[in-house]
Amino acid sequence: MNKKLFLQAIVKYLAGLFIFGLLLFLPAGTFKYPNGWLMITVLFVPMFIAGIVMMFKNPELLKKRLNAKEEEKEQKGVVAFSGIMFLTAFVAAGLSFRFKWLLLSKQAVIIGTVIFLLAYAMYTEVLRENTFLSRTIEVQENQKVIDTGLYGIVRHPMYSATLFLFLSMGIILGSLISFAILLLYIPIIDKRMKNEEKVLEEGLEGYKEYKLKVKHKVIPFIW
Repeated sequence: MNKKLFLQAIVKYLAGLFIFGLLLFLPAGTFKYPNGWLMITVLFVPMFIAGIVMMFKNPELLKKRLNAKEEEKEQKGVVAFSGIMFLTAFVAAGLSFRFKWLLLSKQAVIIGTVIFLLAYAMYTEVLRENTFLSRTIEVQENQKVIDTGLYGIVRHPMYSATLFLFLSMGIILGSLISFAILLLYIPIIDKRMKNEEKVLEEGLEGYKEYKLKVKHKVIPFIW
């Protein structure tokens, strides 16, 4: 086991958990925010398990996922805007609970939780299918076009998974306001995908042909 990589992963995991909790519970004005604890559980428990699996099965993939530094100038703005969106959505969720603003029903929260877990399972499958996945836009050495499995249905199944993951977060948190803010993820990933496809067309052999074969980007017959 790579001890340096393990330490890096643990530090980022704990830092993310602390910041996430701070953004939820501080605006809520209390730790007695059930939706906040539910969100932390369904997000960070699977994340921990996935990280452990990658550590032992595919440490190189874990290293790529931990590397969030974008080289593409256009993507730096997208990442910054995404950060603002998430920060605003989580703070809004805490405030919504505190002041009882447009709260969602328990039934909606249950449905949102199921959608989130299914999307997380899809996210895991995408990671299994594509070992070239990183959090930055780039063409890697020896990278090949993958056109089987989920990649035979849509060109960007990772964005399909994250779309449902992020939109369901607002529902799990019980906040209609938070859900509305997270809808901004749709134009964000649209812009990101346009730049990503341009990079892949220029640097990845066979990607133009792949685009002709698989017509849809995120949702079959819709997007």
